[in-house]
Amino acid sequence: MKMRNALATPWGIIGVGALIGILAPLLQKWGNPGNMGICVACFERDIAGALGLHRAEVVQYMRPEIIGFVLGSLAAALIFREFRPRAGSAPIVRFILGVFAMIGALVFLGCPWRALLRLAGGDGNAIVGLAGLAGGIFIGTLFLRGGYSLGRTEKMHYTAGLVLPLVMLGFLVLALVFPAIAGEPKNDILFYSLKGPGSMHAPLIVSLVVGLAIGFLAQRSRFCTMGAIRDLILFRQTHLFLGIVALAVAAFIVNLALGQFHAGFAGQPVAHTMHVWNFLGMALAGLAFALAGGCPGRQLFLAGEGDGDAAIFVVGMIVGAGIAHNFGLASSPQGIGPHGMAAVITGFIVCLAIGFTMRMRTA
Repeated sequence: MKMRNALATPWGIIGVGALIGILAPLLQKWGNPGNMGICVACFERDIAGALGLHRAEVVQYMRPEIIGFVLGSLAAALIFREFRPRAGSAPIVRFILGVFAMIGALVFLGCPWRALLRLAGGDGNAIVGLAGLAGGIFIGTLFLRGGYSLGRTEKMHYTAGLVLPLVMLGFLVLALVFPAIAGEPKNDILFYSLKGPGSMHAPLIVSLVVGLAIGFLAQRSRFCTMGAIRDLILFRQTHLFLGIVALAVAAFIVNLALGQFHAGFAGQPVAHTMHVWNFLGMALAGLAFALAGGCPGRQLFLAGEGDGDAAIFVVGMIVGAGIAHNFGLASSPQGIGPHGMAAVITGFIVCLAIGFTMRMRTA
């Protein structure tokens, strides 16, 4: 109880944010891609590739960090008796929001965490992305003020809350039983990148331990980048916002110490300079996060504590990654994909339609 209360305080959320800001650049130092020590969207995209949901050969790897986030959150929820299986709040809508959240993130090339880490590594393009994220969340807050809601969740069977954690545990078993084979892009089950970001990773056990630690602490503190900006806009509350500021500041300091800070716009790792689409991609993602009730990291932590609706959003993001790479929607360092513009516009139409039509009716 004392640990939970401590992490719920302003200093607690600052501590959790700072720890993430320290660990992410270290993961980069230990082998993860540049300015991508942690990226929920990119890592879920890599998992989709490892499973063969897309065949982009440079982004295929079963990322242990994502597995750790869910299992670490599960452990915290069980220890502190906060594992509460629930679901039933517009699941198909949440799935679609997850799909378009991923498409928007892959147009920008990163989730909110990576946007902060890119900024902390000197990538000026992240400024545009963060502005788009804030803009998308702002639009979402307008819908929330207007009565938008996906409805109430209902208590579910204990087993239902364990489904996504068990899936993640299964992914871990697959990664251990079917490791990469030197010089081969695929073993009997999983795909592995031989070059590109997917081939760059810290040792599995290190990534898993970091993921478990972050999942545990983030579940305790309710760490959420979308929630931080939403609460700042809606309620003028800075509690969660202090956490994301701490993440960026800590990552900046560690990057400086490790020689990983390189200021500029051009030539940044796994980034492009098409600023309009950097802005719009993250605006779409931010809107989808706001409508779904949490950033991609928070959705993983909620899924770990038994939230089936969050699990549906996570599955939507993983499927969205497959769609993005199979149909030329995702960006690359050369720029936006051939159909990325149409996908972002479609995403806005769908998300705005959801926001306008899904409002609670008063008697």
